[in-house]
Amino acid sequence: MSDLSDLLRPDAVAFDLASSGKKALLQAMAALVAPQVGLDPRLVADRLGERERLGSTGFGHGVAIPHGRVEGLTQIVGAFARLAHPVEYQAVDDLPVDLIFLLLSPVDAGADHLKALARVSRTLRDARFLAKLRGAGSRDALFALFTTDEARDAA
Repeated sequence: MSDLSDLLRPDAVAFDLASSGKKALLQAMAALVAPQVGLDPRLVADRLGERERLGSTGFGHGVAIPHGRVEGLTQIVGAFARLAHPVEYQAVDDLPVDLIFLLLSPVDAGADHLKALARVSRTLRDARFLAKLRGAGSRDALFALFTTDEARDAA
């Protein structure tokens, strides 16, 4: 399992986030991460919406990884939310999403964007890890699962 502490900060994790649908969820995720990197949340939400129009980033088992490249970023950043209630997301398996990991990269990130996306995807394909995320009792517990091997083993 890969440590994602280089992508995720504690204040970029939301616990039991409420959302009325996919568009509102993407806007909430943009609002969560944008202030940390000095971006306008609307710009981030627009980039995420553009990417979703190419095809859903919901890859199944209740998980989505919306991602995009955004002008003004200097590093790859992430945000994570466990939702209070699953939302329809047009995922490949048609199941609603309750776990979402947002990944934003600089426009010129190229291969680094793809490598980060692959790391996040590998992490979120592990059924045992998904169960730990769904069973976590706090935002701090969610963050610890992504950033420390010890927390993953103990959860």
